[in-house]
Amino acid sequence: MSKFEIYKDKKGETRFRYRAGNGEIVFSSEGYKAKASATKAIASIQKDAASATVEEMAPAAKKPAAKPKAAAKATAKPAAKSAKPKAAAKKPAAKKAAAKPAAASAAKKTAKPAAKAATKSKTAAKPKAAAKK
Repeated sequence: MSKFEIYKDKKGETRFRYRAGNGEIVFSSEGYKAKASATKAIASIQKDAASATVEEMAPAAKKPAAKPKAAAKATAKPAAKSAKPKAAAKKPAAKKAAAKPAAASAAKKTAKPAAKAATKSKTAAKPKAAAKK
C-alpha cells in the first residue's frame, strides 16, 4: 500500500516522501519550516493528483545560451593558460629538489655554474626575441 511519510531532515525542517506499495520512494518534498505546511502540501497532492494531466516537456536548449559564455571563457583562457605553464614548471623543480638525497645536492653544486651560464644565454636571447616582434 502506498503512503506519505512525514519526517524531519538534518536541518530540522519537515519533509515528506511518497513511498510506493513496493516500498520504493517515488519522490521527496522540499523542506518546510512548519509541519502544517507539509501536511497541506500532501492534502493538495491527494486532491489534485487524480485529475492531473501528463505533459511531456521538450528539453531546454542549453547550447545557444552556452555559446556566449564559451566565447567569453575562450578569450579569458589564453591568458590563464600562459600563466599556468610557468607556475607548473616551477612546482616540479621544487618537488625534485626536495625529493633528492644529499649526495645529489652535492652533484647539483658542481652543475650550478653550467646551469647559470645556460640561464644567462637564455635571458640574453629573450630581448632579441622581443625585438623581433
